[in-house]
Amino acid sequence: MKKIFLVILTFISTAVVAQQSSVYFNGDILTMKGDTPQYVEAVVVRGGEITYVGNKAKAMTVAGKSPKLVDLNGRTMLPAFIDSWGHFTLIAQNTLGVNLAYFSDNPPNTKGQLIQRLKTEGKPFNGWLIGTGYADPLLNDGPLTIADLDRAFPSQPVLIANISTLTGITNSAGLKKLGITKATKAVSGFIPINPKTGELTGELIGMPYLSAIAQAVGKYSQDLTFQTYQKAERIYLENGFTTAQSYQAEVSDIQAMQAAVEKGIVSIDLIALPTYDVVDQLLKTNPQYSFGTYTKGKQGFKVAGMMVPTDGAPQLRLAYMTKPYLVTTGFDKDWRGFPYSPQSLIDHYAKLAYEKNIQYFAYSNGDAGIDMTLAALDKAIKATGVTENRRTVVSHAMFARQDQLKQFKEKQVLPIMLINHLWLYGDVYQQIVGPERAANHNPLKWVQTAGLRVGIHNDTPSSGPSALFSIWTAVNRKTVKGTLLGPDQRITPYQALQGFTTNAAYQYKEESNKGMIAQGMLADLVILNRNPLKVKPEEIKDIQVLETIKQGKSLFIKPI
Repeated sequence: MKKIFLVILTFISTAVVAQQSSVYFNGDILTMKGDTPQYVEAVVVRGGEITYVGNKAKAMTVAGKSPKLVDLNGRTMLPAFIDSWGHFTLIAQNTLGVNLAYFSDNPPNTKGQLIQRLKTEGKPFNGWLIGTGYADPLLNDGPLTIADLDRAFPSQPVLIANISTLTGITNSAGLKKLGITKATKAVSGFIPINPKTGELTGELIGMPYLSAIAQAVGKYSQDLTFQTYQKAERIYLENGFTTAQSYQAEVSDIQAMQAAVEKGIVSIDLIALPTYDVVDQLLKTNPQYSFGTYTKGKQGFKVAGMMVPTDGAPQLRLAYMTKPYLVTTGFDKDWRGFPYSPQSLIDHYAKLAYEKNIQYFAYSNGDAGIDMTLAALDKAIKATGVTENRRTVVSHAMFARQDQLKQFKEKQVLPIMLINHLWLYGDVYQQIVGPERAANHNPLKWVQTAGLRVGIHNDTPSSGPSALFSIWTAVNRKTVKGTLLGPDQRITPYQALQGFTTNAAYQYKEESNKGMIAQGMLADLVILNRNPLKVKPEEIKDIQVLETIKQGKSLFIKPI
């Protein structure tokens, strides 16, 4: 009897501890509620949710007996960041190689530094030495060449993935292992040949690169997959994110992501976004497949909807434009890029999405690509009679025109923009599309003045995982070389913060659970060492994430 009593007492004690309230106070608690900054004195968290927001005295009463007191000591708390467009599974895969990106711990500034990092940090995987996140604009001595790689690695196959995730470069040993010769014909991409030497450059663009990286990485065990997921999750948490997305998700990715969440391997929320052909597979297996619903109620894993791309990366001159690129070397005269698919295919899937109430996510970069998406949406709305707000999204939308943004407003379409491209490639854009189009690249101010919600995404690993760096870029619009590009398109720090909080939650139809510090919301929170609204604009990128909290549980604390 005594033993039973002790078991019951232990259970009751454990339940009480689990439901203990936490009170956060003495800092800048920015709620992100409304279109102007609002602060509160204290926040009470209990059972994974926010139970009170307001003054400290009442918070102490609401918190109940013996709450956990968390003194912010002047630091800043706001809602955790939400990834509106990214590559969770690719970030995970990239942990198998050497991170050479500008956001790595020791970013290379020269070709020699890059090669040295490969030699000292690289461990062959599946017979390959893999580097990721390479960006040639950031090397002081010019772009990497096949000759550079051949001298350093005469027999070891090497594949360097460009930060764009759409192109890369390999050495001669790599070309041999891939079976690529000058006679190899590229499908949906390019295998460049040096016009002066008549030899392969080692560059692979589009599908040739994607096929190469798939061959280099190969298939690996679920245990290793889960290990890479945990490393990717750590990257998100270090940057204040508690929700991550993986677009272009395959069926195998969907299954692995869901399993990782169900088994507790990953604690943040994971969102898969498959392309239209994968959606066909899902619907074929289950015509009533559930899109947009989490596996654990308000959180967990979900498949958001359907992704339909129209065109490619503008820095590679693959974005589909209405006016030609100014630099057309290596392409046809009056090159404008090209559409990935015929208009009929885009039309078909827009109509399918509206018929079946599947959230539609377009991927359009150039203004001609955006025209294709808008035309398809117009036909879908007229054919189905759907006028309700489906939270339709156009990601990237880098070269959206003002007349197109007016249509976005009319059709209730959300643009989410990769603002870091302005920093990374702004100097390149001035050359290949001209000063005017470059200045209005990622036109966030036009978005805001059109009455649209400002959407910002990192598209990591196509750019760094820091929301604060993206916010800095949106506020300052400085390029790698320090050029102020399109000052009229700058937005305020608060508007940029909305892109990673309230507006991102709205995009996913989660505005009642995430994106604000308010009673009843999930306790998904981030603590920063400084307030983005109170520092000098140029200092925003240097703000540090000190702690990331998911449903009241601290999942990351920055080491002192």
